[in-house]
Amino acid sequence: MTLTAVDEIVTISGVRIETRIIGDFDPQKPVLIFLHEGLGCVALWRDFPERLCERLGLSGLVYSRAGYGGSDPCELPRPLDYMECEAKRTLPHLIEHFGISRFCLVGHSDGASIALIYSGLTSLPAPEAMIVMAPHVFCEDISIRGIETAQRLYEAGDLRVKLEKFHGSNTECAFYGWHDAWLNPRFRDWNIEKFLPGIAAPALAIQGLSDNFGTVAQIESIENAVAGPFEKFFLSDCGHNPWQEKPQDVLLRIETFIARHLQSK
Repeated sequence: MTLTAVDEIVTISGVRIETRIIGDFDPQKPVLIFLHEGLGCVALWRDFPERLCERLGLSGLVYSRAGYGGSDPCELPRPLDYMECEAKRTLPHLIEHFGISRFCLVGHSDGASIALIYSGLTSLPAPEAMIVMAPHVFCEDISIRGIETAQRLYEAGDLRVKLEKFHGSNTECAFYGWHDAWLNPRFRDWNIEKFLPGIAAPALAIQGLSDNFGTVAQIESIENAVAGPFEKFFLSDCGHNPWQEKPQDVLLRIETFIARHLQSK
């Protein structure tokens, strides 16, 4: 059965946010909430959210953060704590807007970091489980080198043209909002490990072993600090986009994880 997907623009705190609803929300089941990477948006997830929702028999919410895709642009430069701001403000308001009471977070890269921050905020409704792919909890040299390479591809290669297909008039905002924050010298001190001990929900961390934006040190930091059940899944011959590069392996691993931790609910 193919799930329906409905695109809708909603207003959160005065900002128009692009969303996609997959399937019909069922109050008896958790909703998968997808949090995209630093250059991502609703469309750049391609069909992965639909495939995962269908496989798990769950509905989904995908959205583009301000400055990405079809959402309103954001003011630049982004604050260096922009991921923390997203976790504390927009994400909780979006969950409330849609009346979601049960949910699992599925985050990639920056989106994975946002998922970790949110889940560590004990004052907010907790997810029932979380999947973080290529997460960042501190800034590594390899991350800086990866973004410097992206800059060259954007300014002298074809990355700008590729991104324009998905971000349109938000392309400059999307790229430089992400790029300028990570390459700010003060971002070297960025660290969200303080949020990890507050995470009680079961967590699955997925990491490509050929990721040019981060290393397994990120996964080890999460494993050593979270309070709840933790599982990790390393993929050889895989870079920064496990869900895109190894989709079948990722879908199967998530399915097993969700079945294990939600089967009794």
